[in-house]
Amino acid sequence: MTLYSRNVFFRIEIIISAGFLVLAGALTLKALPVCPAAMEEAVSRSPGVIQGLIGRLLDPSPFVPFVSLAGAALFSLIALVLIYFSFEKTQAPEILFITLFILSFSFETMRLITPLQKTWVIPSIYLLLASRALLFGRLCGIFSLFAAGVYAAGLEVQKQLNVILIAVFISLVVSLGIPIDILTWDSSFSMVNGYLSLFRMIETVVLLITMLSFFISAWSRGNPEYVAIGWGSLFVYAGRNILLSADTWISPVPGLLFLAAGTWIICTKLHKVYLWL
Repeated sequence: MTLYSRNVFFRIEIIISAGFLVLAGALTLKALPVCPAAMEEAVSRSPGVIQGLIGRLLDPSPFVPFVSLAGAALFSLIALVLIYFSFEKTQAPEILFITLFILSFSFETMRLITPLQKTWVIPSIYLLLASRALLFGRLCGIFSLFAAGVYAAGLEVQKQLNVILIAVFISLVVSLGIPIDILTWDSSFSMVNGYLSLFRMIETVVLLITMLSFFISAWSRGNPEYVAIGWGSLFVYAGRNILLSADTWISPVPGLLFLAAGTWIICTKLHKVYLWL
């Protein structure tokens, strides 16, 4: 993919992210008043790092899921704009997949459909489509982060588009095939889907392979910057886990901080690697 084509791709991502953020803003006044009613009907606490450590000692707040999804959408737009201007003239194959990972946070606005069904009569097909779109975004994001590690380890640059299509196809097939119960949701306003524990295991394995790929790149290329990028991928994964499962006020800020710190580390180190190439 040429530098011009990649920059066009960046602009499309920014437009999509901005659209999701505008959608969240437009639905704010309708969604916020019914968040308490949606929280009361949550069948379980959302799984996550904070909940596993100290979250069980704190009651979930009905407004935290809205704050977390809005924060995720805002983070996505700001990060994409900054990356576009930082890498506009820098050819770094991995950064395209990093932006796809960041774009996936915009899909968190799909969680708004959970409280909105308390205000509007929403046909079940739309509830199902929104849930599958949310699952698609999350899967595509984690696979994109994995692809960035694979590219750093030496995959041919010419195959970028093919890798994107494969990641999208796999994410689409899985998200369409997983059973989703649109009548139940957890405290993060995510619809309950099947094989949750399996997904957690897959995400963990993908993270470990991604980090290992960056560490291998540091050794094979003789460039220690990739070691920092590997640790940065751990930070963004931790921030993602915290933010996407947030249901108490202790979660959103640490989640966003981990995300921002990890993204900053990855982008600055990648820029340094490719600056003079």
